[in-house]
Amino acid sequence: MFADTLALVTMPRRLLVDAAPLRQSPAFRRYWIGSGLSAIGTQMTMFAITYQVFTMTNSSFAVGAVGLCSAVPAIGFGMLAGTIGDAVDRRRLVLITSLALAGVSALFAVQAFLDLRQLWLLYVLTVVESLIVSVNVPARRTFTPRLLPTELLPAGAALNMMTMHLSNTLGPLLAGAVAAVGGLKACYVIDVLSFGAALYGVFRLPPMPPEGTLAKPGMTAVVQAVGFIRGSQVLTGAVLADLFAMTLGAPFALFPAINAAFFGGGPQTLGLLNAAPAIGGVLGSALSGPVGHVSRQGRAMLLAGACWAITLIGFGLSTTLWLSVALLVVGGACDVISVVFRTTILQVATPDRYRSRIGAAEYVVGYGGAQLGNFRAGTVASLTTPGLSAVIGGLSTIAGAVALWRWLPGFAAFRAEIAFPDDQATTG
Repeated sequence: MFADTLALVTMPRRLLVDAAPLRQSPAFRRYWIGSGLSAIGTQMTMFAITYQVFTMTNSSFAVGAVGLCSAVPAIGFGMLAGTIGDAVDRRRLVLITSLALAGVSALFAVQAFLDLRQLWLLYVLTVVESLIVSVNVPARRTFTPRLLPTELLPAGAALNMMTMHLSNTLGPLLAGAVAAVGGLKACYVIDVLSFGAALYGVFRLPPMPPEGTLAKPGMTAVVQAVGFIRGSQVLTGAVLADLFAMTLGAPFALFPAINAAFFGGGPQTLGLLNAAPAIGGVLGSALSGPVGHVSRQGRAMLLAGACWAITLIGFGLSTTLWLSVALLVVGGACDVISVVFRTTILQVATPDRYRSRIGAAEYVVGYGGAQLGNFRAGTVASLTTPGLSAVIGGLSTIAGAVALWRWLPGFAAFRAEIAFPDDQATTG
């Protein structure tokens, strides 16, 4: 009887996200808070760009082209940018690139205040921002494994995902409300101010030089990293699973057109659609306690990605706001669980001297792939309908997950505890 009672009492704690990284590492805690606050501002700018382009053009293709402007620099420069983080102090690199990103956000604000309404300028600023982010993000992803012990990496990944999805939730919702009152220029200004929190969190970190043999920036280091990934079914599977989910399934470029067609076209409802996957991400992160007890992370990542795809199919068939939002919330929860598994796999299976480059590969796939997926979604929608584009994306994502399960059995059977964190990855 006592044992049953104790199990009922402890079950909610096991279900909730593990906050031990915040308690045990003050440096991680400061970085986590600062990054989260700044990410809200970043999401407000992303909302503002999308909405500004759509109001100027009334075109899903033009909105999708914003994704293309982000994807091309990320894909073309991302891996090369990752070699920089494996050659210099990563903390200093992130400070410099964060200041540069604040400057780009300021330029977005200036064009809004001047009411220039130049589509090409928005595209150019998006390209510049993507180039800087391609250096910033891979270096940032090396911080968590240096600040936390191995056993806390799944919890740290879940906390980082919670922060990201909280910002993805609050950012669009705040941006929709702020844009309705103060215009899009107010969204850009808030983003500029929010960089102060990120800079403080990084400034208080200890120096972060790479451990082991330093890589000389350049294509040789990129080739080494690509070879390291190709030599491991685990790393190959994790990267390809995310690539398929993003390029084939990303639906965000469809939101403005679906909002205009079925839900009135206002900024508040668009903000709600943009925030819905992030709300699911927050819920998925907050209830991620059991994730640390899953033994086959590769298989779990594929299943979570397939569940995300099923919700996309339902979203494409829905014409009711509450159902569309609910499906996006569930999909966001599935997606964040998939990302937590992916992040854990990559961090455990990668030695520190490769972490910025592997982080760059993760960024190229996760961010660049998602933006390329938005371009795909917008293009397919312009040829068919936005709803059919979402359905096609969901079906394609499921097909990709099934193919990986069959072609990379070492990835599907992967267990994090048998990875080789020092010099090599599991080859399956």
